[in-house]
Amino acid sequence: MAEAAAVPGSPLADGEVIDLLRALVATPSVNPSIEDGGSGEGAIAQLTAGWLGAWGFTVELVEAAPDRPSVLARLRRGDGPSLILNGHLDTVGVEGMTTPPFAAEVRDGRLHGRGACDMKGGVAALLAAARNAAIGDFAGELIVALTADEEEAGIGCRRLVDDGLKADAAIVCEPTGLAIMPAHKGFAWVAVDFHGRAAHGSRPDRGVDAIRHAGQFLARLEELEGTLTERRRHPLLGHGSIHAGTIHGGTAPSVYPSACRLVLERRTLPGETAAAARSEVEYLLGRLRSDAPSLRADLEVTLHRSGSEIPADHPLVTGLTGSLEASGVDARIEGMTAWVEAVVFNETGTPALCFGPGRIEDAHATDESVEIAQVEVAHRVLTTFARDFLA
Repeated sequence: MAEAAAVPGSPLADGEVIDLLRALVATPSVNPSIEDGGSGEGAIAQLTAGWLGAWGFTVELVEAAPDRPSVLARLRRGDGPSLILNGHLDTVGVEGMTTPPFAAEVRDGRLHGRGACDMKGGVAALLAAARNAAIGDFAGELIVALTADEEEAGIGCRRLVDDGLKADAAIVCEPTGLAIMPAHKGFAWVAVDFHGRAAHGSRPDRGVDAIRHAGQFLARLEELEGTLTERRRHPLLGHGSIHAGTIHGGTAPSVYPSACRLVLERRTLPGETAAAARSEVEYLLGRLRSDAPSLRADLEVTLHRSGSEIPADHPLVTGLTGSLEASGVDARIEGMTAWVEAVVFNETGTPALCFGPGRIEDAHATDESVEIAQVEVAHRVLTTFARDFLA
């Protein structure tokens, strides 16, 4: 790859970063796999690709599925280290929102709209940092990876790494409240199908109540929760957890239900596998069978996303700590309770952590918003880190 010259200009001011954010929020990018009629990432991919191209990056749109583009942009200045700044372009749906989803309104120091927190605030900050790095000198390669479909199946990021995307480090700019998060949880969805026998409600001698068996199982779920909290506590993430997510069964009040499907979510720590989560549920079912001989149930893991971590003393952590302190911000090291695409990079040899503006509790909210001051701080911190890392 040919080396690129510095782009003329001066660093983006805080107000210009918020202009980027307003343009991002005003561009709908609802994941169509989540909400019918969702626009997808096409328009926002074109928007961000245009900015990056104007800033001197070599830009490629990569489709993991038809009309679901991710943006991959590279700027190389030499044989030094390589750094990925990553964010996702898609958002959840807008149904039930209490504010205009794409108006990008500013009120009380916050910018409101779908995706403002998750994670267009982070995307604006990383784009500004990329632009600021582009106008200076560095000796390595800066890569911007803006992915499709993170909110559903993660096909965009997976496609990029399957195509060979790799670097010496990656920062995933999810909302962390400006904390450095080198570890995050994963999850496994375990579906349990209880099989009963349909019969008229007046014939208890013939019917087997699948919903009742599901209820008996749920009553014992606390046993497994207790087992999880007795295990060694992760220093950043605490304990794993399990809860009932959905339950469906029965056809009519006067009929013994022949089927009931219960879906559990097991939030996992780094290193905990889907097979282990399945075994935990199977063990609990086995204990119940001894008290309920008529119980019949099957189970399967329907979706699994691993957690991951890098050491708290990793150079990526210490370097970002220094960049925060240089910007006058106290560095906090915490754990990310949600699943994020850092694992996709970690599993393929690129050390990754999360750092970005916004609070995770504001993500997906009916009035989603992000604190403007945090976006401004994040872009300055990321600019400092990128320049130092790539020097």
